[in-house]
Amino acid sequence: MKIRNAVTTDLDRIMDIYAYARKFMTEHGNPTQWGPTQWPPRDLIVEDIKREKSFVCLNDKDEVIGVFFYNFGKDIDPTYGDITEGGWIEDSPYAVVHRLAVDGSERGIGTFCLNWAFEKSGHVRIDTHGDNKVMQNLLTKLGFKHTGTVYVESDNMPRIAFEKIA
Repeated sequence: MKIRNAVTTDLDRIMDIYAYARKFMTEHGNPTQWGPTQWPPRDLIVEDIKREKSFVCLNDKDEVIGVFFYNFGKDIDPTYGDITEGGWIEDSPYAVVHRLAVDGSERGIGTFCLNWAFEKSGHVRIDTHGDNKVMQNLLTKLGFKHTGTVYVESDNMPRIAFEKIA
């Protein structure tokens, strides 16, 4: 597998992967995270691609099998400025991963994407819905620590915050 910036010609495939992810989440006890709003909207992904913040994971045949938002810097996510029921481990520049989704075609896609983000930055913050046990288990398996609760702008529902530092 490998990671590259998403390009506009990937857009239909990316949206198909998000549709698959919504169905998967519903089938695995998490129908409210993205389902009711059909999150993420296409225009947001177009903007992510334009800003070069959307990345895709490719299999050995160069087919897009995963997608995620990645950004790195100091205080880059306003959502993370207010954390309750805990606190961030460190205040250094960090990477954020959002909207991680895979097509289910092979095992380890999410792990590969998260490991790429961590290897690139050495400090990653991420959040997930309380019902998203699949993602919570993956983050824990990869050494992320539960650090508290954040609220996202899209729906103001609480999200479980995680952080991993080298």
